[in-house]
Amino acid sequence: MSDRTTTGDRRRMAATSLGWLAGALVAVAAVVAIALDGRAAALTVAMLAPLGAGALIAAHAADLRRSRSRSLSRRLALGLGLALGLVVLALLIAVRAMFLSEHDATIAIAAVGLAAVVGFRAVAVLLRGTREDVAALRRGLERVRAGDRDVRLRTGAADELAALADAGNGMIVALATGEAARDASEQARRDVVAAVSHDLRTPLTALRLIVEAIEDDLLDPATAREYLRTMRTHVDTLGALIDDLFELSRLDAGVIEWSMEQVRLAELVEETVAAMRPEARAKGVEVIDRVPAELALARANPEKLQRVLLNLLQNAIRHTPADGSVVVLAGRGSGADADAVEIEVRDSGEGIAVADRPRVFEPFYRGGSEAARTRSGSGLGLAIARAIVEAHGGRIWLADGAGEAHGTVVRFTLPISG
Repeated sequence: MSDRTTTGDRRRMAATSLGWLAGALVAVAAVVAIALDGRAAALTVAMLAPLGAGALIAAHAADLRRSRSRSLSRRLALGLGLALGLVVLALLIAVRAMFLSEHDATIAIAAVGLAAVVGFRAVAVLLRGTREDVAALRRGLERVRAGDRDVRLRTGAADELAALADAGNGMIVALATGEAARDASEQARRDVVAAVSHDLRTPLTALRLIVEAIEDDLLDPATAREYLRTMRTHVDTLGALIDDLFELSRLDAGVIEWSMEQVRLAELVEETVAAMRPEARAKGVEVIDRVPAELALARANPEKLQRVLLNLLQNAIRHTPADGSVVVLAGRGSGADADAVEIEVRDSGEGIAVADRPRVFEPFYRGGSEAARTRSGSGLGLAIARAIVEAHGGRIWLADGAGEAHGTVVRFTLPISG
């Protein structure tokens, strides 16, 4: 809080105190005027006004020194003491002004003294639980400062301190969530760096060996041509990896520079399946198109949608053994996806392990098995597919029925055009 704000707050508090004092004096004057007369009312106000002003000045002076006072109970006791002291002074002045007899004043002062003792004890009793709650909050926050995110702040009452504890618990949960997200993001960054390093190292090592062999003039023309073809393959692999990384980074950043249009899914799927059949036949895998021609038009970018289908088909073919099949189906969505088209790519491969299912759409994740890690592919295909689908306003997921020994079923939705 700035000094200007603090000064403004104090001025407002002082004005409020003066308002309270003025209101109280008006009420006292009215009561005395009704009970006695106007002169007595004026004398009473003249007597009590300086006392009330003095008590409020003392209270505000104590508030200015609040930073030096370490005890809440002391401040409350000071407030009670100022109020009772004001009563005693008023009684003494009343005696001097002959408003009261000494006998009546003595009894009144004794009553005030008893009230003071009882009042201070009452303050101590009422503050006991509050002080315990404050101490508990302090201990809990000290544990949070030490790194404990499992602590929960609790108090023994449903008051402002309990509300403060609830706010503190919300802060702790938010802090723990943020730290978990930060740790997960950092781990993902490390995984990506490790995966990129691995995928770059393999072709670069091969290229280095080939270049060294060429420099040493150890190759006959036929071997040199074969090495050149190998170099071209590695260069294409590196280029594809870099292109995928660039596209994924743009999608993650929300940089979308492509337009949407009406897309006939049946035609697009047929074209994509036809493009993938040679690769599938080379593996002995059959690719089947079961998308109805009358399917509703989707609103999408055809090139990006075809990229999704290509990525899913390539992934399915890669994980399907010979004599297996990959099927593409589509239809109107249901439930929350009633206004969308649902596309499904199903294969008859070995399926995805339960432990790997939550991470299949993460960049560079190829599964937990060693076999999965050594397969071809950059590990970005499904991550790019997810980013493109979500940029279209759809969603992509593994179907609940997919699992080990049951093949893999990937489904995604696209909004219907119009």
